[in-house]
Amino acid sequence: MEMWELVARERIRETIARYAHCADTGRFADLVELFTDDGVLEIDGRLPLTGRSAIAGFLGSTKASLASTLGRPFIRHHVSSLTIEVDTPETARAASYFLAITERGPDHWGRYRDQLRAVGDRWLLEHRRVRPDGHSERSWRASRGDTP
Repeated sequence: MEMWELVARERIRETIARYAHCADTGRFADLVELFTDDGVLEIDGRLPLTGRSAIAGFLGSTKASLASTLGRPFIRHHVSSLTIEVDTPETARAASYFLAITERGPDHWGRYRDQLRAVGDRWLLEHRRVRPDGHSERSWRASRGDTP
């Protein structure tokens, strides 16, 4: 493995970790900057969100839903089993599992499937597909009427 690929892999890991940390701390402006300008956030069962503005709008409504549903509106995303395929010095794919926890305990879980692109010295999400696999009965996600 060449040095450029090792650097790419670490920067991709940082992007994926930063996404979870930004989501969990409500730093949605920072989270949106992890997408390319024309990036897509696709959540199974919903229409894809294209562009930073559309993604920011969705995240704002998600924050409001958490605040109105939970006594302590926090969420923690745990991301694991990350695999990265660096296709070229400018493009890569990643796959991982996630588990989201709220004050009620395990809330929902699933998979991320990412396409990333190098932009300057950063790797940004060009397309993130969120594939929920399930949720607990008392979950915040279930209270929104979302299905796995």
